[in-house]
Amino acid sequence: MNASKQHIVQLREDIYRLASDIGERNVYRYPQLIEAASLIDRWLRDAGYIPARQEYEAEGKRFANIEAEVRGDVSPSEIVIVGAHYDTYQGSPGANDNGSGVAALISLARAFAAGPVARTLRFVAFTNEEKPFLRTAKMGSHLYAERCRERGENVVAMVCLENIACRYLERGSQRLSLFGLMAPTRGNFIALVGNRRSHALLAEAAESFRRHSVIPCETFTLPTGFPGAWSSDHWSFWKQGYPALMVTDTAPLRYPYYHKPGDRIEQLDYEFLVDVVDGVRGVVADLAVKA
Repeated sequence: MNASKQHIVQLREDIYRLASDIGERNVYRYPQLIEAASLIDRWLRDAGYIPARQEYEAEGKRFANIEAEVRGDVSPSEIVIVGAHYDTYQGSPGANDNGSGVAALISLARAFAAGPVARTLRFVAFTNEEKPFLRTAKMGSHLYAERCRERGENVVAMVCLENIACRYLERGSQRLSLFGLMAPTRGNFIALVGNRRSHALLAEAAESFRRHSVIPCETFTLPTGFPGAWSSDHWSFWKQGYPALMVTDTAPLRYPYYHKPGDRIEQLDYEFLVDVVDGVRGVVADLAVKA
């Protein structure tokens, strides 16, 4: 089996564990959320990390962000964060949203586990991105980004992986308007979304992605509070003044099973996902090797 096929198999297996074996995982399916957190912790340990947990309480329950770190050996105070949320929307098994993002996060963590990197590189699985916690003080990434700011940490880039496994080649498969802007009519591209403060990061990431992946890449610079653009974990870093971007297949603007019971593993395009992960791996490598 060649490397690409092996990668497809691994990503599919990891998403199967999250979306099929565990299924819906959130505050309403709390035991499943805890099971997903334990699975992510085990995956990271198997990759050679000693994960750290940022635990907190909400609605009488305990939740945790899970972090794995590769310490930079040249500029360790400069931090690059790659993140994805592991909870799901109520009623959805969350294969694409966000099993695809978590599987990609783990794949990238495995790839960089041995280092070396010039900048400190962190892989963080966030909890409670979905309602009722979205854009509240109890959103996992909000608490994490807030702690980064309180500690005076120099986060030079945050890359959020959010719904990255849907591709359609037919004309009309992509809604013409993406966040109020014109977009291609075919849903065969990946979108990189940043705010104005993140414009330099967005340009650098797009150039890097295009060098490392065959997938078309579109970029969008939007206000921090723009509807749609603020609906994932990058927003928490925007609010703290850090440069951050979202990598996405545009979710509801393309994927008909978004936030629905039909968001299952058979709906995903695993060859597309592998090519997206290849591109993001290149982006992360280029960001992390800078001194």
